[in-house]
Amino acid sequence: MGLMSVFDIAISFFFSTSKGLCLSEQLFKNVHSSLTSQTGLSGSSAIVCATLNCLLDFYNVRNLVKVEVRPNLILSAEKELGIVAGLQDRVAQVYGGLVYMDFSKEHMDKFGHGMYTPMDTRLLPPLHLVYAENPSDSGKVHSDVRKRWLEGDEFIISSMVEVANLALEGRAALSDKNYTKFAELMNRNFDIRRLMFGDDALGSMNINMVEVARSVGAASKFTGSGGAVIVYCPEGPAQVKRLEDACQEAGFIVHPVEVVGSFVKDVDPKAVSCT
Repeated sequence: MGLMSVFDIAISFFFSTSKGLCLSEQLFKNVHSSLTSQTGLSGSSAIVCATLNCLLDFYNVRNLVKVEVRPNLILSAEKELGIVAGLQDRVAQVYGGLVYMDFSKEHMDKFGHGMYTPMDTRLLPPLHLVYAENPSDSGKVHSDVRKRWLEGDEFIISSMVEVANLALEGRAALSDKNYTKFAELMNRNFDIRRLMFGDDALGSMNINMVEVARSVGAASKFTGSGGAVIVYCPEGPAQVKRLEDACQEAGFIVHPVEVVGSFVKDVDPKAVSCT
């Protein structure tokens, strides 16, 4: 899927959902992404989110689009291209920084979006990104699990509930600076995903990235649906060096994670819904 296809659908969706606004016909197209394609780093949604932000600022209508619904707009635009995904990555891209997300059914049914709580990024321990030079397609592994969820598969539903609880426990672990617990939760997250999706769906290379990280005693989980993993080395720099050596031998690339601050502007919390 090309950058321009994603960019075009983002613009089209913006205009189709901005009824009643006096919008100029003037448009601009200069698209570039530094994200490696298909590494589970949400490249397509990042383009849609960036496009939405540009349009909101260009037409000076940021105050008209409620910040909580922007992830929904981004996801809806992607669905036009057949992208199968959830809201989590889009929330992170809209809000920036560190965000706790609560997608409780009652709140989603009532308001159409989750409850998103920004957290202090300084609570995070040092993290590293590991990705493959030959990435996977992260958009296809959702399909079977989603189907089973919709059919009421008890194992999938109970596993998803456990994953949601991991987020709650993770927030508590970070708030308490209990990084031993945080590492355990990271590993458990991947273990549950592996049980739900199976090795064939996840792919041997993706599994290998996790196992290489674990081979040096680090905690690891997918960044998204495959192509990259996030790693925490609780033992510090010496363990990071072992991680780098192991990844180099396996053909993987390692980068320290730089966590950005909040993207939400002063006007955003005051924004009203455009619906």
